[in-house]
Amino acid sequence: MSEVTPMIEARGVCKYFGAVTALENVSLKLLPGEALGVVGDNGAGKSTLMKVLSGLHLPSKGELLVQGQPVQFHSPREARDRGIEMVYQDLALAGNMRIDENIVLGREPVRKIFGLIPLVNHKISALHAQEHLDKLRIHVKSVSQRVEELSGGQRQAVAIARATAFDAKVVIMDEPTAALAIKEVSKVLDLIKDLKNHGISVILISHRMDDIFYVCDRIMALFHGRNFAEATLSTTDRNEVIGWIMGNKSKADVPQAVDLN
Repeated sequence: MSEVTPMIEARGVCKYFGAVTALENVSLKLLPGEALGVVGDNGAGKSTLMKVLSGLHLPSKGELLVQGQPVQFHSPREARDRGIEMVYQDLALAGNMRIDENIVLGREPVRKIFGLIPLVNHKISALHAQEHLDKLRIHVKSVSQRVEELSGGQRQAVAIARATAFDAKVVIMDEPTAALAIKEVSKVLDLIKDLKNHGISVILISHRMDDIFYVCDRIMALFHGRNFAEATLSTTDRNEVIGWIMGNKSKADVPQAVDLN
């Protein structure tokens, strides 16, 4: 049986900022339809690695591949053109704009007046946004609502909808439930889990062990900018993963009362 080609792969990636080493020989594989949890303490290199994968940083060394083809991203736009999207912790939504305007922001459909003057086709934008929200089972009163009127969970859902609205193959999420009320967390997690049903692979950065174990198929831990440990979720448990975050591979070294939620 032939090996499945990863949707995205990093091989031996290093990232240096002057004399500071943020990543040293880090590798990662994300398979089709897989949710991969990435964990590590603050400063472990998680966000830097994701910024390399999403085109915000060029790696100092190493190689990136998308569906088996070597790539070199010089900007997030180039990564998006290959189907790699990132939802940042601050969401980067325009609060004073409508839901549909946020979803198509930067990729608005246009029509031309007299065949010359381009104007945004708001009717098509609203239709596309509503169809995509329906596809993801995201419920809002109207796509004409301004984002600033939405709850935290609804804003996160809109950010996910925007990331997946234009043929995304991989969505990277940085702490998507960190700022949410408890009652909204499960809705967002179910939405993330459902992305796999639409053929989208997910990388989830989170300090919340409940989120990781509910959403993900596999987990990898970074420690001091290096690969530390990796396993399928079915072969590990919360205490072992907490040990990895702390730099321990022996369960006996992990305080059983520790909880990072």
